[in-house]
Amino acid sequence: METKNIMIVGVGGQGTLLTSRVLGGLAIAGGYDVKLSEVHGMAQRGGSVVTFVRYGENVAEPIVEEGQADVIIAFERLEALRYAHFLKKDGALVVNDWRIDPMPVVIGAAQYPDHIIETLKENHKVYTVNATEEAKKLGNSRVFNLIVLGIAAQHMDFTKEQWYEVIEKTVPPKTVEINKKAFDVGYQL
Repeated sequence: METKNIMIVGVGGQGTLLTSRVLGGLAIAGGYDVKLSEVHGMAQRGGSVVTFVRYGENVAEPIVEEGQADVIIAFERLEALRYAHFLKKDGALVVNDWRIDPMPVVIGAAQYPDHIIETLKENHKVYTVNATEEAKKLGNSRVFNLIVLGIAAQHMDFTKEQWYEVIEKTVPPKTVEINKKAFDVGYQL
């Protein structure tokens, strides 16, 4: 099997690291060699957070090069735009259609770009969901990342049961059921 390159991008506090651990655990359970790499911006201050998950027969290094990601999971629109150049030509870009203003926008030093999703669709296969709103319908807005992951799961090589097993082992015990429900919402989209 050729090495699969997954990139997870978001803003501090969105569960980017938890999501990479779910994915890494899944690949290990699947018998693959796995390399994880976490690149923190100002995570505590709502800055950009990027994680790479690479899995395959024999993975040499953890970093995904530009133009090599099979799937990019973006928990926020601007982060999707910021890292889209990492996506392969036929790769999938899964985007939570949600806006979080970065500090330069908050302080008035920059503008948040308009029409991000439309711009991304010009050159990429884009799958969007307002996962934050969908998660609120489930009664817990914090599980939005598993909704996004459920969509991304359709572009990877694992069964729903394998995803469930790893979710059960990775998320806090009292949140297992709501996280599995959130994953299902995305998986069915």
